[in-house]
Amino acid sequence: MNVLVVDGYNIIGDWEELKRIKQTDIGQARDRLIELLADYQAFTGMRVIIVFDAYYVKGTESKLKEHKVEIIYTKENETADECIERIVKELKNVINQVYVATSDYAEQRTIFGRGALRISARELYIELKDIDREIDQVIDQHHKVKHKNKIPLDKHVLDQFEKWRRGDE
Repeated sequence: MNVLVVDGYNIIGDWEELKRIKQTDIGQARDRLIELLADYQAFTGMRVIIVFDAYYVKGTESKLKEHKVEIIYTKENETADECIERIVKELKNVINQVYVATSDYAEQRTIFGRGALRISARELYIELKDIDREIDQVIDQHHKVKHKNKIPLDKHVLDQFEKWRRGDE
């Protein structure tokens, strides 16, 4: 199984849309990132884990699941990088290929050492936009296809059914 582990605040700090939202409300920026990655998860089928740094927040680590996306807020005195490294160590094996989305160069080198692959914030953004275009194309093609009736009917009968359906008679 492919697993994508995302450094949440690193991505928020890199994508223009999320940076703008962050200026007024960091919570909304988090929610928007979760929404975008939920779409990504639904399209790719990958397991998606988003890690948000709670280094300066007192308390224990918390894990949530929203739209099939796992969300982790690190425990007190733990950085997102440390949490991501722990997740990679736990998940990376012969069956799982782990990708880490971050633009933090030091973190990229560390996760390479643990056997994971990296995706920069920019690469992930481009991949999301490509998926959006693919979905739009599939929808357009679906709308263009004229569905055939399973039971062949005379045009007069079809017209009559259509009138009944619309409540014209």
